[in-house]
Amino acid sequence: MLVLDTSTPRFWDNLAGFCARARPDAAFSKNVAQILGEVERRGDDAVRTYTKKFDGVDIPSKRLRVSAKEIAKAVQEIPSSQKKAFAEAMRCVKAFHKNTIPGSWRARNPHGALVGENFYPLRRVGINVPGGQVPLVSTVIMTTVLAQMAGVREIAVCTPPDKSGGTHAGLLAALALCGVEEVYRMGGIQAMGAFAFGTATVPAVDKLFGPGNAYTIEAKRQLFGTVGVDLLPGPSEIMVLCDASANAHWAALDLLAQAEHGTGKERIYLVSTSRVRLAEIMVEVKRHAAKFAQGNRLGDVLKHGFLAIHAENLEVATKVANYVAPEHLELQVKKSALNKLTKEITTAGAILLGGQTPTVLGDFTAGPSHTLPTGRTGRFFSGLRVTDFLRRSSIVQYDSKSLPKAAGVVAAFSALESLPAHGESLKARLGAGAKTLRH
Repeated sequence: MLVLDTSTPRFWDNLAGFCARARPDAAFSKNVAQILGEVERRGDDAVRTYTKKFDGVDIPSKRLRVSAKEIAKAVQEIPSSQKKAFAEAMRCVKAFHKNTIPGSWRARNPHGALVGENFYPLRRVGINVPGGQVPLVSTVIMTTVLAQMAGVREIAVCTPPDKSGGTHAGLLAALALCGVEEVYRMGGIQAMGAFAFGTATVPAVDKLFGPGNAYTIEAKRQLFGTVGVDLLPGPSEIMVLCDASANAHWAALDLLAQAEHGTGKERIYLVSTSRVRLAEIMVEVKRHAAKFAQGNRLGDVLKHGFLAIHAENLEVATKVANYVAPEHLELQVKKSALNKLTKEITTAGAILLGGQTPTVLGDFTAGPSHTLPTGRTGRFFSGLRVTDFLRRSSIVQYDSKSLPKAAGVVAAFSALESLPAHGESLKARLGAGAKTLRH
């Protein structure tokens, strides 16, 4: 793990270097582009080829889509305790996101014209649910429920097959309970390409959603424009920002919880204003790391993806947090500091307040979607919401009373921009021309 101190001369350069490690190089991007090109040209055959190459299993086209029978069977296989957990998580997610749904509206602008917005659900979406080393069952709820609340009619989900060519029963059960019927055994670059371009088996979608590894995210980045894409969520990140009041045991477990996702590319940040607490938490991290099952992958994160920072004070810690823009930010500080920090830290995907609020609550059940911006994209992206599954159209309606009030503005801009037809298109509706139209 790397340890930095904000008081050292090259601190900000070193922080920038650590945060920049995950950027794809030209060869990486070219490889992704080549695979996408193959999927566009060869469709199902290319999906089969790359699923065999990357996932180690041969999935013929006729087995690419999971059958309704298999989905229904998965619901019967999981214990009732899991069904209850799914239902409770869905209840919390719906309760949170019902507050974020916008409504169509109408108003009068200063000219007296009718203006407003209409919101429409996307027609068809494709959602990636990672299912490799760590099947993210919770991602099913944190994405598909929002799509349904938006009114999306066609929700297609892809998840990579396991080594036997099957699909994780928990994933299928969650999908069934969320009302999703269209599921494909595919993941990664080839899945994003299939959703974007369409194949004989997989109809094209309008927008791509869901977390993924670096390859999946780069594929989505390259496909933007062919389809819409969400916030490009990559490997998990957490920052625990604490002072001397933090519980070292709790903080260490929260860091390890995000490190264990299994890609080896996760980023965990520990920022403390207390050198003593910083050291204690680092000891706790090392002590508990051996308990958890992700083995070498977790070790990779602790070795290459763990940055511990001593900050001179909370003001400096705030600057660090705003620069990193972490996916999850835990504020394990004294209660009196929470309001100020919450107002001043403006780039975190999710902010979890106080020592009693571990990130796992946001991961599984609190309500906000756990699909959050990573890799410093929190500077311009926000976490997934119902509005991401909607599009809007602006509405404008002028009439004979409001139209003349816009004439001066239109004339001025059409002259300034040397666009005479723009001006004439309004003038034709005024005066004698307008009278003719009214009669």
